[in-house]
Amino acid sequence: MSAVLPRPPVLPGPIEWLRANLFSNIPNALLTVVALYLIWRYLPPFVNWVFIDAIWRAPSSTACRAAAEAGACWAFIDEKHRFILFGTYPFEEHWRPGVATLLFLALYAVSAMRRFWRPWLALVWLAGLALIGILMWGGVFGLSYVENERWGGLVLTLILATFGIVFAFPLSILLALGRRSEMPVVRSFCVIYIELIRGVPLISLLFMASVVMPLFLPSGVTVDKLLRAQIALILFSAAYLAEVVRGGLQAIPRGQYEAAEALGLSFGKRTVLIILPQALKISIPPLVNTFIGLFKDTSLVVIIGLFDLLLALKTAINEPAWSGVGVEAYLFASLVYFAFCYAMSQYSQRLERDLSRGPVARALKDT
Repeated sequence: MSAVLPRPPVLPGPIEWLRANLFSNIPNALLTVVALYLIWRYLPPFVNWVFIDAIWRAPSSTACRAAAEAGACWAFIDEKHRFILFGTYPFEEHWRPGVATLLFLALYAVSAMRRFWRPWLALVWLAGLALIGILMWGGVFGLSYVENERWGGLVLTLILATFGIVFAFPLSILLALGRRSEMPVVRSFCVIYIELIRGVPLISLLFMASVVMPLFLPSGVTVDKLLRAQIALILFSAAYLAEVVRGGLQAIPRGQYEAAEALGLSFGKRTVLIILPQALKISIPPLVNTFIGLFKDTSLVVIIGLFDLLLALKTAINEPAWSGVGVEAYLFASLVYFAFCYAMSQYSQRLERDLSRGPVARALKDT
C-alpha cells in the first residue's frame, strides 16, 4: 500500500492574509490603522514634492531656487553630479573614474555569483584592481598623471570600502583565532588590540593616522594621506569583525573539534576545512552588518581632508549660487549609500538561503 500524501497547502486569499497579518488582534489592528493614516497623510505630498512638482532642469540656479517652493530642485544634481561623483578629479578626465566605478561594480557582480567562486577569481580581482589603478593614476599608455590627492567622490568611497573589507576580513580571522589561542602571548596581544581599537572612536584613529603616524617615520619617508586613512579603516574594522568571527567559532559544537582531531587533522587543516566554513556561515548576518557599517564609515575621512562623496556634496552645497538645496543634495547621497547597503543586505540573505540547503541542492542550483 502506498503512503497517502498530505493535501497540498492552500494559499490564503487577500482577505485571509490581511486578517492574519494586519488585523490579527486589537493592537495589531490599531498599528495598521495608524500606519495607513500616516501614509495617506504624508506620502502624497512627499511624492508630489519629489517627482510631480520637481524641477528637473532649469536655465539657471536662480530660476530653480525660485521655483523650488513647489517641488524639489533636482536641477542641482543635474548640474553638479559630475563634481559630486568624481570630486576634484580633472574635469576632462572624468571618464577615467567613471570607468573605474563600472569596473568595481562588475567585480562585485562577478564575485556575488557562487559559480565563479574559483581560484581564478583572485586573478580577476588583481587584474581589475591593476586596471583601476592605471586609470586613476595614469602616467602610462598616454594617460596624464593624476595624484591621488585629487581623487574624490564615489570612486574614492568604493576604493576605501573595498580595500577595507578585503584586508580587514582576513586580519579579523587571525585575531579571532589568536584570541582563542592557548598561547598566552598571542592571546594577550589579540585581546589588547581588539579592546584598545574598539575602545576609541574611528575619528581618533583617523586623526592619529593623519597626524601622529608621520612622526614615527624615518626622516625623508612619507606615507600618502589616502594610504594612512585606509590603514586606519582596516585596523578599526578588523577589531569589530574579529569579535563577529569569534562568536561564530564559539557557536561550533565541541564535537566538531573532536571529530576533526579523531581524523588526525592538523590544527591548520581542521580550522580551514571544518571549523572556519561553519563559523563563517553562522556569522554571515553580523559580518555583512559590519561591512555595511564600514562602507558608511568611509564618509568620516572628510575630517582629514579626503574628498569623498559626502565632502564633494557639501562643497557643492556651499556654492552661493546653489544655496538652499541641501535637502535634495542629501537625499541624493542617501540614495547612493542606500543602493550599495541594500544590495549587500539582499545578497547576504540570498547567500544564507543558498548555504542552508544541502550540498546536492546547492550543486543543482549552481549548474
